[in-house]
Amino acid sequence: MPEWTLGAVFDAVADAVPDRTMTVCKQRRTSFGEASLSTRRFANFLADRGFGAHTPSGELDRWECGQDRIAMIMYNDRYPEVLIGCLKARTVPVNINPRYTARELRDLLAYLQPRGIVYHRSFGPVLAEIIDDVDLLVCVDDDSDTPELDGAVSYETAVEMGDPDRVITGSPDDVMMLCTGGTTGSPKAVLWRQSDVYVSSMNGADHDSAEPLQALTALTGQKWFAVSPLSHAAGTWTAFAGLLAGQTVVLYDDRNPFDARDTLDIVERENVALMTIVGDAYAGPLVREMRHRRHRLDSLLAIGTGGAATNPVHRRAFLELLPHVTVVEGYGSTETGGMGFGRSSSGAEVDTFAPMPGGTAVSQDRTRLLRPGDDEIGWAARTGRVPLGYFRDRDATERTFPVVDGVRMAIPGDRVTMADDGTLRLLGRDSLVVNTGGEKVFVEEVEEVLRVYPGVADALVVGRPSERWGQEVVALVHLERESNCTAEELGQACRVELAGFKIPKEFVFVPEIRRLGNGKADYRWAAQQAQSRETGIR
Repeated sequence: MPEWTLGAVFDAVADAVPDRTMTVCKQRRTSFGEASLSTRRFANFLADRGFGAHTPSGELDRWECGQDRIAMIMYNDRYPEVLIGCLKARTVPVNINPRYTARELRDLLAYLQPRGIVYHRSFGPVLAEIIDDVDLLVCVDDDSDTPELDGAVSYETAVEMGDPDRVITGSPDDVMMLCTGGTTGSPKAVLWRQSDVYVSSMNGADHDSAEPLQALTALTGQKWFAVSPLSHAAGTWTAFAGLLAGQTVVLYDDRNPFDARDTLDIVERENVALMTIVGDAYAGPLVREMRHRRHRLDSLLAIGTGGAATNPVHRRAFLELLPHVTVVEGYGSTETGGMGFGRSSSGAEVDTFAPMPGGTAVSQDRTRLLRPGDDEIGWAARTGRVPLGYFRDRDATERTFPVVDGVRMAIPGDRVTMADDGTLRLLGRDSLVVNTGGEKVFVEEVEEVLRVYPGVADALVVGRPSERWGQEVVALVHLERESNCTAEELGQACRVELAGFKIPKEFVFVPEIRRLGNGKADYRWAAQQAQSRETGIR
């Protein structure tokens, strides 16, 4: 069956529902037909300046890229249009966390080597500090007073200059590049074939014609609220799973920090049917807001959460406060796409993930696939539509995307067990496991206990070097305002729920828990705090 490019899928959907609203962000409402035309014009603007594909994929190793890269340093507004336009031009749009510092941006751009940058106007000052040699700067208005960088072209002007009629023929082998969040180290860029990322992460399939795509639009049209930033893989996949099915996607205005009350007001005002969030960083504030103030949320049918752990306490609170809602917990990574889902409803909760096609687990030694009920902690893995590799990194490519039993896989580093029914129980990222006195501690298990303790707003757990234990478990804790919770109380709470070796040797109280722009915990920051602070108990 034929494979598809993302641009071709989008145009087929737009042809079916040209007048349907595609995205809502702040006051801006963009229809599918408008976006189909503007993305074609932007693609031709880029192509007329020599941007595109230059080396066929068959002549490249899987960690190489023969297409021009365009860094996107953007908020959510207009993000889908810019991304689709870049793909239609056969260039490679690259997601950049807009909250990175100048140093972090400089290092990432040196690694990616983009020919062009598309940026929201307010990022001009930090870019002026770091950019040396790019062929094109495109500035997207964000209502700020910051002037455009010298030589930059406004996005509106670029679209106006592009040919409205010419269609650039792409290839399913054209690359989409997605940077990891850098939770525990420097970000890596994962290279995906467009066809593979469509099928694995955007609810896509191989189609003989546009007819199935267009028929699907007759069944969709509900509003899908993508609350998380599109500058992260999970946010992009969420939004595009909706857009490429003809859904109207509401985008959160992420120029400002996440606000639970504003989020629920949008759900109410826009009659949102599905809301997708990122773990505890969003779930906790939403639950607190719903308990504090009544909102009319009858339209909401499902809450999807993924990209970071969601505490079962928050899941149960959603089901208690909104008994008509299904809570869908997704598991995946930038290196695998979607791996599995757990669907919970009132009176029927689940704690494991049902694997998606290709989702599986391999043994500790990575030599065989696990079978249901195997009594072994293995590695989460995916077969089939998996990435090509990590950009410019042969060793990491061969390590993360190995061949097991003759099948090429993606094994990103998450530890799992396989239950008797074949579902996966996620234990945590191996790079976050603390090896203390010969015992392994999965930090998420300890965090889950701490985050539900009365008076605790948030918590992270990391390992710290120890002469006695090799590593010792340390908890960083952010207390709610007016809370008088003590380290002794937290230690006792852990003793009730956890084995002795899992109990933190120290509790470090901090004014906030730092998280990345996608809601994921910043464990690099946490490790630095644990090693530099000497407060609490030991």
